[in-house]
Amino acid sequence: MRVSENLNAALHEVMAAADDLYLLGEDVADPYGGAFKITRGLSTRFPGRVLSTPISESAITGVAAGLALSGDAAIVEIMFGDFAALAFDQIMNFAAKSVSMYGSRVPMRMIVRCPVGGGRGYGPTHSQSLQKHFVGIPGLSLYEMSPFHDNLAVLTDMLLRQEPCVLFEDKVLYTRPMHAVPAPFSVSVADGVATVSLDAEPDCVIVATGGTAHRALAAMRSLLFEEEIVCTLLVPSRLYPFDVAMPYARHVFVVEESSAGGTWGAEVAHQVHRRHWERLAGPVTLVHSADSVIPTAAHLEDEVLVSESAIHRVIRETLRG
Repeated sequence: MRVSENLNAALHEVMAAADDLYLLGEDVADPYGGAFKITRGLSTRFPGRVLSTPISESAITGVAAGLALSGDAAIVEIMFGDFAALAFDQIMNFAAKSVSMYGSRVPMRMIVRCPVGGGRGYGPTHSQSLQKHFVGIPGLSLYEMSPFHDNLAVLTDMLLRQEPCVLFEDKVLYTRPMHAVPAPFSVSVADGVATVSLDAEPDCVIVATGGTAHRALAAMRSLLFEEEIVCTLLVPSRLYPFDVAMPYARHVFVVEESSAGGTWGAEVAHQVHRRHWERLAGPVTLVHSADSVIPTAAHLEDEVLVSESAIHRVIRETLRG
């Protein structure tokens, strides 16, 4: 099953399980089924609860927050995650604050889905990874889709939190198979964290977002065969708040596609430093995209986005000095 098929099936399941759950977004109804076909079949199966909206991310998100505030639940599809910036006020100042600003906790079952990331030649305004801009908002949880986490479990967890959540979906994952890892690695999932490892003590731990996991895996494989460096990869489903048990390792790397500066990785590094400084050989190392807009031309886009070769190089240079 491809990741997109798994996500579509998960949406069908959660919609079937709750008759007060609505889905809103631009062109989400059949026969189009969304820009990436993730909502295909939903409006046919659940007429009246899947609503194609005008082009206004702020209005879509505001309506969803209103539904959540009144006791219903809502899932919003932002056609391209870049335009979640237009919904930022509704997410930060309305939805996230509504959980706690009325004197007692108010359930806010609301999910904002954001297709993000480059690698498809969509250019500066349709290729960004905006996770870092949502880190640290009280009452808002951040998740990222991965090929290792079943999307039904992820969506269910978000709805059970009864607080607004943002789900980042790296577009390059949609066509990738679920649960696939290259030999000789194996994957296990527990407490919302996928661990990809060998049956050996690692030289380093890599913490990566779901959209960069395949690049981290490719780097792990080349590091193993070319440098005899053993890595363990952790891929959390919930990015923020970050609470992941770290296996013992003297070197930790954080990989993400966000541009440099004020990133989710910096928050992870802070948490790891605070909890595990006494056992680390040095600071947590961040591996991310360049401080740049994302070009449309493929060869220039490759230079900007975090890559397998960059991950390999940074880990090799850090461990080999």
